[in-house]
Amino acid sequence: MASARIGGLVLAAGEARRFGSAKQLAPHRGRPLLEHALAAMAASAVSSRVVVLGARAEQIAAAVALHGARAVVAADWAEGQAASLRAGVAALAGEADAIVVVLGDQPEIAPGAIDRVIAARNPAADAVRATYDGRPGHPVLLERSLFAACRALRGDQGARELLRSARVALVPCDGLGSDRDIDLPAQLRSAGESSRSR
Repeated sequence: MASARIGGLVLAAGEARRFGSAKQLAPHRGRPLLEHALAAMAASAVSSRVVVLGARAEQIAAAVALHGARAVVAADWAEGQAASLRAGVAALAGEADAIVVVLGDQPEIAPGAIDRVIAARNPAADAVRATYDGRPGHPVLLERSLFAACRALRGDQGARELLRSARVALVPCDGLGSDRDIDLPAQLRSAGESSRSR
């Protein structure tokens, strides 16, 4: 499986209602929040990259360095995360044997976690999922065997329901960043303060 083509998918289509503004563009450590996940994906072992945009797509694409990712707009982004996942899987399915998914509001995702999830691929698993302190999170790698099911997903659950019935290998990624996501401005301020104190 070492020579497989691995796609990298960053989901960033949401409206960020709880955040109150374009979360993807919120400044964090000197660049827009979304750019951190894109940079991590670019520094990993994936062979092609897609970022799915939706709300304020043109504004975000113009303001964020995409680090070689191709921007894809999910026209039905308002449906929820499933729409973003469908759009991303459709964009990468022709060029990837597996797809690694991260969320655009996770600025502490590390390239090492992405690479560890990729390295853990095995024929007995349909998916590989990172864990932090035993808690399942991102990155999540989806094998081609799940692509069709991804394209059938609906609602705001993303791949969560799909993973419940799939064969999932869990891979500890402790010490390799964090998949903590940012939903509120206070969380972004807290993340900025913790990074400065390291």
